[in-house]
Amino acid sequence: MSKTSEQRTLLVLENYIGGKFVPTWSHLDSYDPSTGEVYCKVPDSGKDEVEAAVAAAREAFPDWSARSPEQRAQVLNKLADLIEAQLEEFAQAESRDQGKTVTFARTVDIPRSVHNFRFFASSVLHHTTDCSQMDHMGCVNYTVRSPVGVAGLISPWNLPLYLLTWKIAPAVATGNTVVAKPSEMSSVTAWMMCKLMQQAGVPPGVINIVFGTGPRAGDALVGHPDVPLVSFTGSTATAQRITERSAPYCKKLSLELGGKNPALVFADADLDQCIATTVRSSFSNQGEICLCTSRIYVERSIYPEFLERFVAATRKWKTGVPSDPTNNNGALISKEHLEKVRSFVALAKSEGGTIHCGEGVDQLDLPECNASGFFMPATVISGITDSSRIMQEEIFGPGQEVQVPERK
Repeated sequence: MSKTSEQRTLLVLENYIGGKFVPTWSHLDSYDPSTGEVYCKVPDSGKDEVEAAVAAAREAFPDWSARSPEQRAQVLNKLADLIEAQLEEFAQAESRDQGKTVTFARTVDIPRSVHNFRFFASSVLHHTTDCSQMDHMGCVNYTVRSPVGVAGLISPWNLPLYLLTWKIAPAVATGNTVVAKPSEMSSVTAWMMCKLMQQAGVPPGVINIVFGTGPRAGDALVGHPDVPLVSFTGSTATAQRITERSAPYCKKLSLELGGKNPALVFADADLDQCIATTVRSSFSNQGEICLCTSRIYVERSIYPEFLERFVAATRKWKTGVPSDPTNNNGALISKEHLEKVRSFVALAKSEGGTIHCGEGVDQLDLPECNASGFFMPATVISGITDSSRIMQEEIFGPGQEVQVPERK
């Protein structure tokens, strides 16, 4: 196939600004993680595109903020209904774009995206205000909550539509307008949602989606003087940059960053329930969830039994083609991320740790068309110190460390 004809087969996304799809001339490659092949072109937006989106959001703000909560809720509920009506199409697209299993997208990502709109559509109808009486002074103090303006929303690649709608829904429900930038690695379902905006009754400019990278589109958005509110989910290093860019304008910031979530297993735990729960909390969505268990501390008296049973249960956690309903995990988001997660396993080996199962131990059985995909089996590590980077840094992948707490 010629390069020209191959280009025509690719899905090409467009920004959504002021109620219209706006083409761009510069694009980024987006990969199908399960095959390792480019299948989509995403706009490489910059300052000009962000400027147009902010202008559209500012123009839409007076009318949208003046609408009653009931009117705004009606629009959000309609958008929720439209997404739900195409749940299977959204689930298939989310799986192909992000690498997760279709089952996970069908049962978690898309239903929760729908729920986000419905939840905040309902919530805005039941807000109460704070009031404090000061009888001795003959006065009453009360709080009035008002829309802020244009919200700049930057969402991550691990739960693309789920976390994007988690930001959009409360912002617009409370009368704000938004300019959102999904991750450039998982943008398709955001674009699909834009195709439903007009039918849902979303006025032009209330929700604008600009695709692109953090250094270009994201930086232009968080540093824009007419964006007083910024919500970001991602790395601590990026959040530091956002804080610096926002500081001169005293912007309102909401930052959800990385962590290293521990699970503590005591001797009186029900191991049947504990192991099943901890395997799921460690490896769901390929371990690419900020709430995933990221290290396990087990009381010494039950450590050998726990480790043996946890490894056995992990080996049953299947990794493979995302469309196969018998698989628990699909592919990681990118080649770079796969290499990062694998580097932690290599570090464990270099520090004298033991790899009980998974990476470098168990071979994946993949079809030929998925041989170049970004797959890694669920991996269990032990025998490293608590000061190791493996125990201190977020891996964000299917690698789990099991330790006895060190005595201080």
